[in-house]
Amino acid sequence: MMTLTTDQKRYLEEWMTFLKIPSVSADPAYKDEVTKAAEWVNDSLRKVGCAHTEIIPTAGHPIVYGEYLINEDLPTVLVYGHYDVQPPDPIELWDSPPFEPIVKTTSLHPEGAVFARGACDDKGQMFMHIKAFEIMKNEGKLGCNIKFMIEGEEEVGSDHLEAFVKNNTTKLACDVILISDTGMISKEQPSISTGLRGLSYMEVTVTGPNRDLHSGLYGGAVANPINVLCEMITQLHDDQKRITIPGFYNTVKELSQTERDAMAKAPFSLNEFIDSIGINEVVGEEGFSNEERRTIRPTLDVNGIWGGYTGEGAKTVIPSKAHAKISMRLVPDQDWNQIGKLFSNHFKSIAPKGVTVEVQTHHGGFAYVTPTDSLAYQAAHQAYLDTFGIPPIPSRGGGSIPIVPMFENVLGVKSILMGFGLDSDAIHSPNEHYGLFNFFRGIETIPKFYEHYIKLRKEQT
Repeated sequence: MMTLTTDQKRYLEEWMTFLKIPSVSADPAYKDEVTKAAEWVNDSLRKVGCAHTEIIPTAGHPIVYGEYLINEDLPTVLVYGHYDVQPPDPIELWDSPPFEPIVKTTSLHPEGAVFARGACDDKGQMFMHIKAFEIMKNEGKLGCNIKFMIEGEEEVGSDHLEAFVKNNTTKLACDVILISDTGMISKEQPSISTGLRGLSYMEVTVTGPNRDLHSGLYGGAVANPINVLCEMITQLHDDQKRITIPGFYNTVKELSQTERDAMAKAPFSLNEFIDSIGINEVVGEEGFSNEERRTIRPTLDVNGIWGGYTGEGAKTVIPSKAHAKISMRLVPDQDWNQIGKLFSNHFKSIAPKGVTVEVQTHHGGFAYVTPTDSLAYQAAHQAYLDTFGIPPIPSRGGGSIPIVPMFENVLGVKSILMGFGLDSDAIHSPNEHYGLFNFFRGIETIPKFYEHYIKLRKEQT
């Protein structure tokens, strides 16, 4: 376990207190806890010296806003993050309770890691920015204006954030947006995310008979919605693992071989990847490497499927309905609204007689690519170089943050994705964790970004 300074011990204690709040935005049963988390963030911003903070209600969960404005002639950085977390299910697969954070050592984190839901995504990474602000302010090294916008609905699609941003363009006016909700290649090799995939998230329902039926009396005579749903899902990919929805690839932006070769220079061990998730072989679209499949190619995956009887023991029924949640990760130039329509039309078209199909769109967002020649990117590059000792590698991320392209469209500024998490952090999964090394190295690196960004801005003028 690493030896912590007095301040680091305090940061850790505060972080773990935050993690104890079960701010699950997807479940209405946790509504009060989500509000409690917003209040906690607001108090934290106030305590570290933000001159103005407020909790702003929305039709969903509240947004926390804070600011410290020095001079309107100085550049302004807007920090975005979220305080809501994914549901902890399945609880039985956690080695320790998801909302009782604990520090444990692992082979990858001999210095220790905090295990809890939200440890990395995004409470730990967002909290780094609050602590970095505290340090810069206390040391008199804050040379620009800072604004914070911390939301509570990222894990459910940020449904009400766009309206807030559009209605508050003056309040949120800035020169760059800084986000830590992504990861890096390893503890030894930092990287900066230069792209995110888009998302189209759907739910389908297949309905057969008007009620659950006795499988002995009706089996073989009526369509079983679960059987039908499974058959329909298998038709969504061909033998080469390409998605079969007509028109799905029409606008996919293909990378040149030069761009693909540059991406391939990032260190990656296929064997370590396989071992880390306990499989014996990777599977994906033919003609692309494992890393390309995870980052620059679109995908379609079933995220959940249910129907019929799933309780203890046996109940011999043919269910009336079967359901599935399906997500599609998208790449630049794919319109998530159009992809949702293509999916809906195709899925309904392959339904056999004897059932009806409903398709619901939950949420989505566009893919995003950030340039590597901006002053803000150069500042982030130098910040990682300062603290890690080696240059960060630009890399495409496989996940989605739908609000990032929205920020650019509405506020007219680019986002810099300074993530410090690792693929092995098990975000969205049981036993989510975040290494103490990553947490404290993030707090050390973020002030360096401000230092270099301000310097580069001055040099430009």
